[in-house]
Amino acid sequence: MEKFTAAMLLAAVGDSLGYRNFSWEICASGVKILEEVKELGGLEKLVLSADKWPISHNTLMHVATAEALVTDFWCLEDLYRDMVKQYVEAVDKLQGRRPDPATIEGCSHLKPDNFLLAWHTPFNEKGSGFGAATKAMSIGMRYWQPQRLDTLIEVSIECGRMTHNHPTGFLGSLCTALFASYAIQGKPLVQWGRDMLKTIPVAEEYCKKTIRHMAEYQEHWFYFEAKWQFYLEEREIEEDNMNKPNFPDKYDADERDKTYKKWSSEGRGGRRGHDAPMIAYDALLGAGGDWKELCSRAMFHGGESAATGSIAGCLYGLMYGLNNVPKGLYQELELKERLEELGKKLHQVSSKEK
Repeated sequence: MEKFTAAMLLAAVGDSLGYRNFSWEICASGVKILEEVKELGGLEKLVLSADKWPISHNTLMHVATAEALVTDFWCLEDLYRDMVKQYVEAVDKLQGRRPDPATIEGCSHLKPDNFLLAWHTPFNEKGSGFGAATKAMSIGMRYWQPQRLDTLIEVSIECGRMTHNHPTGFLGSLCTALFASYAIQGKPLVQWGRDMLKTIPVAEEYCKKTIRHMAEYQEHWFYFEAKWQFYLEEREIEEDNMNKPNFPDKYDADERDKTYKKWSSEGRGGRRGHDAPMIAYDALLGAGGDWKELCSRAMFHGGESAATGSIAGCLYGLMYGLNNVPKGLYQELELKERLEELGKKLHQVSSKEK
């Protein structure tokens, strides 16, 4: 239970830190951000209050997903209808929080009053952004047991393509949901990336079964896998040899910025559905349970640091809880009570088999 509440809180903490009221999210230099953290007295001295350190659209959409997952739905279609309702209502709250354009566009195609097609949105050439990945961790918390894998795959894909109907986008939501389930299962971190890639063919089969937009998907499908394959080879995480990942000798803020840019598709680390979870995963591998180090790698870099921070924070919470996190980071956090409540409810519903 504690780790579930920690996960919901730290997803918001990571989001709020990386976002810093939008000023760090547009900063292109991790070195500069770390200097500013120092000037503020260091991570230990920060107090994340709602006025100075608001959460971004990432947390509001993650909360909307979690709200739907804890309702008493009868079937998955009912869950999707509720998600649609939650997302459409969330859009109003996103104003002023610089939301991901694909999220807004995706939500504009949702049809809460159409019983049959509420969650069917058109294929979106521009829907490859990180927004699907940052709202899906709670799906992995709801369906974390290995025997619920098929449900996790289906729900994360449907949730992802409601707003990001593009393989690079919705495979990002599958990825973060899977990673959350792996964290709860206690699966060794070094295996996560390889195991996630093994589920991609199952995801493809599911998409074929739902016969929506398969021609467009096929054109873009391989990109997500190819990028992850490239990443795992770079870290020397081999299928038959799960050694410790291999990091460069010099991997400071400047080097990380260069590396994250290289993984991205447009020179902005964390901008897409493949590299937002990748940077979060890489940061967890490199931080080894050290919260401060995780923040340096996932929340304080040049790029979409709110997105990568949100994913990394959630997964850290599921693995380690709140023990090593300075209290100032979550005591006055925006929506704190609601986040804790959702963590508890997710824990309750995930342990009750339906």
